[in-house]
Amino acid sequence: MSDLITLARQFAGAHESGRVLVLPTVWDTWSAAVAVEAGSEGLTVGSHPVADSIGSSDGENMRFEDYLVSVRRITGSVDVPVSADVESGYGLAPAELIEKLLEAGAVGANIEDVVHSEGKRVRESQEHADYIAAARAAADSAGVDFVINGRTDAMKLGTGVFADPVAEAVSRIRLMEAAGARAVYPVGLTTADQVTRMVEAVSVPVNVTAHPVDGHGAGDLAALTELGARRVTFGPLWQKWLGEQSAAPLAAWLRN
Repeated sequence: MSDLITLARQFAGAHESGRVLVLPTVWDTWSAAVAVEAGSEGLTVGSHPVADSIGSSDGENMRFEDYLVSVRRITGSVDVPVSADVESGYGLAPAELIEKLLEAGAVGANIEDVVHSEGKRVRESQEHADYIAAARAAADSAGVDFVINGRTDAMKLGTGVFADPVAEAVSRIRLMEAAGARAVYPVGLTTADQVTRMVEAVSVPVNVTAHPVDGHGAGDLAALTELGARRVTFGPLWQKWLGEQSAAPLAAWLRN
C-alpha cells in the first residue's frame, strides 16, 4: 500500500503542477513497456483497446474482473502511476469501484456519464457529480491521493441529446471539479475554440484525446499546450494506428 500511496501522491502532484501530461493509453504489458521506455511519466489503461485486445467490445461489454486482470498486469509491470478507464463504473457503487481499482494498483480513473448497461442512459449532471463525489470520498478514506478524471460525453452526443452541447459540457465539468475530480474529460473536442472554452471553465487539467502521430483538430502538442490543455491521452487511437501500420506490410509479405 505504501508504494500505491507514493505513486498516487506523485500522480496527483503532476496534475497540480501546471505541466502538460501526456499519458499514453495502453492495453497490455507490452504497450505499457513501450510507453514507459519512450519516457512516459504515467499511463492510462483504455477500456476500448483492452476490450479489443481480449476479443470483447467497448461499452461495458467486458466482465469488469477481466478488465481488472489487464489493469493489474500493467500496474505490476511498470513503476509509473497508472489510471484506469472504468467507463461509468460497471454498475458498481463508488466505494466498491475504488476499492477494486486500488487492489489492482491503479491510482486514477476515468469515470464517464453514459451508463452503457442501462441502454446508454446519460446520467443527469448532478447525479454524475454525486457519483464522483462518492468515489472521491472513498479514495480519501483509504488515504490515497486518487486522481479522478471526470468524463462527460455531452460534446460527443451532440445536438441529438443536448440543445447546446458545449454549454452542457461546461456545466458538467464544473460540477465534476466541485465534486472532487482532479481532471476533467469533455470527450469530443475538435476545435481550438472548444478546447479554450473548456480550459477557461475549470481550474483542473482538461483532458484532450489526440492521435499520437496526427495530433488533434486544434493542432499538435505545442498548440494544445498554448491553448491550456494540461492532459493528453490517446484513447484507442494508438492501438488502431499500430494496426494500420502493420496491415499493409503484413499483406505484402503474405503475397510474396
